[in-house]
Amino acid sequence: MNLITESDRTTTPTITLPQLGLVCITASDKVRYRTITRKRLLQLIPTEQIRVLRELYAENLRRLGSAIAFCAANNFKLYRLPSSLFPFSDDAIGEDVLTEFAETLREIGGRAQNLGMRIVIHPDQFVVLSSDKPEVIENSIKILNNHGRILDLLGLPRSPWTVMEIHGGKSDRAERLINVIANLPETIRSRIALENDEYAYSASEIFDICRAANIPMVFDAHHHIIHEKLDSYDHPSVAEMLAKAQTTWPKPEWQLVHISNGKESFNDQQHSDLITVMPTSYKSAPWIEVEAKFKEQAIEKLRNEWL
Repeated sequence: MNLITESDRTTTPTITLPQLGLVCITASDKVRYRTITRKRLLQLIPTEQIRVLRELYAENLRRLGSAIAFCAANNFKLYRLPSSLFPFSDDAIGEDVLTEFAETLREIGGRAQNLGMRIVIHPDQFVVLSSDKPEVIENSIKILNNHGRILDLLGLPRSPWTVMEIHGGKSDRAERLINVIANLPETIRSRIALENDEYAYSASEIFDICRAANIPMVFDAHHHIIHEKLDSYDHPSVAEMLAKAQTTWPKPEWQLVHISNGKESFNDQQHSDLITVMPTSYKSAPWIEVEAKFKEQAIEKLRNEWL
């Protein structure tokens, strides 16, 4: 299928083309990572747990280095780290083991920066800063602190350049979300951004929260069209929200957005294999994370047919 760019004839050419980013792994086996389940780890005696985590972290660091090299070879200037890169590094045992690799982490992070590569992360669904349960918020901050520590160990800046993207979580909890964000530790607060979602928080609601909390907004056009029940990425509200979201970034050229297509239908929340429809307004988006099942193939298709 050829790429359909809605209203492409009316698109105003831009001088700088968007940078398309790889999300976590490749469709091929070029970029993959190892993991271990909690059940499996806890079956081992403490000394074995340390040994297994040490081997796993060493291997995933090697693979992260390969991922950076893969991105560089394919001119991908944006890479999203997997949230499970170092399993159990938010527990005492994993935290100590990860510290052993501080020098290697800094070397890899330095390599990415020397290549002009932007590194971001999207913590998993367990991060809910707007929860009604204090223990959920506490655990969410623990997870985010761990991601912040990993980014610090990589030597990456405490700024939205190295953004940690999360969703708003529980709906109708804007005030709580703003208050929790205001009191986050610096390693999180300096990097955190909120993304609109399909059901709980609209793009407009997330924009208002981001303005109040003074943090960036990651605009997701597909989440927006699902939430608003739209039938086109070229609905005026898409370009409007893209422009409004850009005003939340400390530097407009740092703005990060997401794109995905529905698998079975336009409004399907499941991601398709490739991107076949793009918002016309996304030609002005500086950085785009491509959330498609076929990963690098989807990026290459966009490069060939859209850019």
